[in-house]
Amino acid sequence: MLLLALDTATPAVTVALHDGTNVVASSSQVDARRHGELLLPAVDRVLAEAGLRLDAVTGIVAGIGPGPYTGLRVGLMTADTFGLALGVPVHGLCTLDGLAYASGLDGPFVVATDARRKEVYWARYKDRRTRATDPAVDRPGDLDVGHLPAVGAGALLYPATFPNAHEPEHVSAAALASLAAEKLARGEELEPPRPLYLRRPDAQVPKNYKVVTPK
Repeated sequence: MLLLALDTATPAVTVALHDGTNVVASSSQVDARRHGELLLPAVDRVLAEAGLRLDAVTGIVAGIGPGPYTGLRVGLMTADTFGLALGVPVHGLCTLDGLAYASGLDGPFVVATDARRKEVYWARYKDRRTRATDPAVDRPGDLDVGHLPAVGAGALLYPATFPNAHEPEHVSAAALASLAAEKLARGEELEPPRPLYLRRPDAQVPKNYKVVTPK
């Protein structure tokens, strides 16, 4: 097994290779505006670090969000393209699940990422491998999570709602790959590589715009 994992659902552009036992190479850069520019060089970098070619990959793991439309489509379209070109399966994994797995927490906690518009994408977890609720998008002030531990950039942004927040701030493909490898080894089916947007795109067609037609 050689899994290529990638995620662009948060400001982190993150890529990793996993051989079924260990992460053999990984790369993460945080830049919310350069997903498309940074992703493919990151793939090249981890392959070079591992001393492998892309055609050695036997499966793709893509973070499916929730996240903004523009960022998510970069990672998912890249994953689909690699899958088609290599003839290998493409698996989806919730980005929040990757953050939860990386947290190392084994009791109840919350994962929250920054959804912008003064909102967070979030979910509750029983432990780092078990999500207790579906991912949702809400205003932090509308949530009541008490003093549960919380991880993710959304939790760190709103300490009044998440008073017990700490790192990791962003998802890592290394965590996604490790979680996916565990699930696949147990014979579990992963999610399809389809985006979890949870709300309409930030960019919308302006209202009352003037239509210009040729004379």
